[in-house]
Amino acid sequence: MRSLLAPPALKPGDRVAVIALSGPPGRQEIDLGLAALRGIGLVPEVFPSVRSVGPYPYLAAEDKVRADDLTRALSEPGYAAVFCARGGYGVQRVLELVDWEAVGTPEPRVVVGFSDVTALIEAIRTHLGWVSVYGPMVSSVMFRPGVPSFEGLSRLLTRPGKCTELVFQDTRTLVSGVAEGVTVGGTVSLISTSLGTPTSVPARDGILFLEDVAEPGRRLDRVLTHLRRSGYLDGVRGILCGTWEGCGPLADVEELLADRLGGLGVPVLLGADIGHGVSMQSLPMGVRARLDTGAATLTFLDPPLAAGE
Repeated sequence: MRSLLAPPALKPGDRVAVIALSGPPGRQEIDLGLAALRGIGLVPEVFPSVRSVGPYPYLAAEDKVRADDLTRALSEPGYAAVFCARGGYGVQRVLELVDWEAVGTPEPRVVVGFSDVTALIEAIRTHLGWVSVYGPMVSSVMFRPGVPSFEGLSRLLTRPGKCTELVFQDTRTLVSGVAEGVTVGGTVSLISTSLGTPTSVPARDGILFLEDVAEPGRRLDRVLTHLRRSGYLDGVRGILCGTWEGCGPLADVEELLADRLGGLGVPVLLGADIGHGVSMQSLPMGVRARLDTGAATLTFLDPPLAAGE
């Protein structure tokens, strides 16, 4: 069990790529996010997908445009990070087109996003072996100066040595205990729909993070049951659950989580402030970590990013 390659921490003057692999971001919203990046000394470059229109209203640009933007953002020298503009749907269509041989083996750079970006984080881990960050996206209201989610992300990206632990409030312990493993997971419906593809990353030896949005109880039940039946959960070390925005009454969701996850024989903590509908903490993916349900903490056993402070 080991963590992945940790990209360097960001520093003032670094060029960063901003791409839209899923839905189209609003112009005003993206401009506010770009201003936030400039405010911490970064130099964002807006790629064509961010300002384009796709063939369907839920896509930011043509599939090829988005795939070309991702290839360039990951492989072209000079970019220290890749920020996704927004979620929605579309990353899996992009992954179908990306030529990973063309991407090659570039120097690691941090990739930031969540929700639909779960599929990209899995692909980055599979093909490049990099640590990524499950965090807020550029067009989000969370991505603004003074907002705790953005301030926490900024601290993680620029001063990773000071970000050794996530502490959660208002959590519920489903199964008590302490577990160590490499962080993995994301939006559970995206994890489920990646099963059987070349970029699916199993939960074995991992601290699995799960959250979702707008999945009614019966559909969430189907997704969780699929993970059980597929063998995805085999060998998982511990489970951290985040938010379930729009998935029905929280008590009902947590009853379902108890039914589907509570009998796996591993520690399970509910209620982490990571995911949709909350000012989220940012979670490095691909890092060795210790989950302690009693203390409601996730402690990183390796630096999430390489020192560069």
